[in-house]
Amino acid sequence: ASICSVTFIVPISDAMWEPTFPAKTKQVMVGANSSIEELAQLADTAGFQVLAKHLQMRRKIDGKLVVGKGKLQNILIEAMQVDADALVFDQELTPSQLRNIATATNLKVIDRSQLILDIFAKRAQTREGMLQVEIAQLRYRMPRLKIMPTAMSRLSGGIGGRGPGETKLEINRRRADERLTKLEKDLKKQSTVRNEQRKRRRKNRVPQVSLVGYTNAGKSTLLNTITHSKVFAEDQLFATLDPTSRRFRFPLDREIILTDTVGFIRNLPKELMQAFESTFEETTMAELIVHVVDAGNPEMDIHIQAVETTLKALKADQIPRMMVFNKCDTIDAEQRSECTVKYNGLLCSAVTKENLKDVIDEIYRRLFQIQSESNAQ
Repeated sequence: ASICSVTFIVPISDAMWEPTFPAKTKQVMVGANSSIEELAQLADTAGFQVLAKHLQMRRKIDGKLVVGKGKLQNILIEAMQVDADALVFDQELTPSQLRNIATATNLKVIDRSQLILDIFAKRAQTREGMLQVEIAQLRYRMPRLKIMPTAMSRLSGGIGGRGPGETKLEINRRRADERLTKLEKDLKKQSTVRNEQRKRRRKNRVPQVSLVGYTNAGKSTLLNTITHSKVFAEDQLFATLDPTSRRFRFPLDREIILTDTVGFIRNLPKELMQAFESTFEETTMAELIVHVVDAGNPEMDIHIQAVETTLKALKADQIPRMMVFNKCDTIDAEQRSECTVKYNGLLCSAVTKENLKDVIDEIYRRLFQIQSESNAQ
């Protein structure tokens, strides 16, 4: 159980407020409220009980406290009234901001990156996954340990401090560097095993198809339904952390490897992107990417853009891909039309199996028929 039972969510918008342009202000507020709700989901996934949400629109983020001094005092007063333990900010805080806020409030202070790292630590099951999480945690914490050992002591243990790396918070910089070097060597060994598996697949000419998408889009459920597997799938953020591959056989003895990958999210911490490089290679080495979208999510367009941005960062945006709108049983006819017309995607439901055959047929067409036609020409 976490030592922190409640939290405040404080997403900040930086310099986008324009009182003379109400339409723009409204658009910014919609985006900010969407971000605050996602942060609340992340906090809930990590084990927090969310009591209040605060949103401050500023032309410029305060360099010392992020929010203004007066706003922080108001938040602190409300935190004392409800006996809150922590503050969660919807951005990555600099070491000095983390120190200043912790000193001013005497509360546990967690930023978005810490929250995501904590959830990853909670989800990691394999040796490789645990190594990747600890590497990401150390890379995140080391620069913060250098300048604020007393403030960081408030962060140890519980949410924002759990996982394989939690016992390393108090080690000195030299030992932290040594630990990081050792972990990177161990991870390289684990990655070698994964690379050997990929080589065997290529040698056997078995195409690999990667399921990618925003977290909680239903990728694991879709994998289970298509391959009749029992991969862990839950209606929660980052239910899947370690990539899972399953064979799927088409008629005429055609086979593919279908891989369920970790879900993407806006502003994925750079430490995770670096540490999980070998895991993300499952996507970059695929012959076809199936971009799975939660058709019933009101932030669908934002999620699609976030995934496209991440694929570009991974240099996987040139790989052929198809878009599948999952959970189509939760949307109406107008929304269905938008998915198929605007994005030229396929509708399906991994739960009800609606249009599932269309998805499988399209994967086959993309991998085998189009390729055969190109070779014939």
